[in-house]
Amino acid sequence: MATIFNDKNVSFEQRQSPVPEFAWHTSRKLAEMAGAKQLLFEIRSLDPGKYSYPYHFHRSVEEVFVILSGRATLRTPAGFQEVQEGDTVFFETGPEGAHQLFNHTSEPCRYLDLRTNLGIDICEYPDSGKINILPYEEIYMAEERVDYYEGEENVAEKWK
Repeated sequence: MATIFNDKNVSFEQRQSPVPEFAWHTSRKLAEMAGAKQLLFEIRSLDPGKYSYPYHFHRSVEEVFVILSGRATLRTPAGFQEVQEGDTVFFETGPEGAHQLFNHTSEPCRYLDLRTNLGIDICEYPDSGKINILPYEEIYMAEERVDYYEGEENVAEKWK
């Protein structure tokens, strides 16, 4: 059965991070409401002067923004460009798909955030060097990376 979302049945709540520049309004998890199994999606609204999530990319998730109203500046590895109502933007997996929005205008920018749901994803943040294991939100610093065999030197001792 089709599920239709519109202004009559979508409400928004404000999300405010401890960093004031990161604040947005988001709908409830529309995918859950629709019973989606392989997609996640919400409608977001970015107020003037605010940034979306920190600059990031996904290792296992493809993501699409559909700009429903307003304008914003999109940051990607290719640089900065304005997106506006009617634009659809695809972000591939890996560093080439890094992205972040900033609302440089005086009006809200509303967009659909649609992404694949394969269970576990690794999200990386190039600006801060963090790694986030989703959906668990376990966040680590990438500089802590170690060799695969680190700490495995005495394997025979564990078999005695």
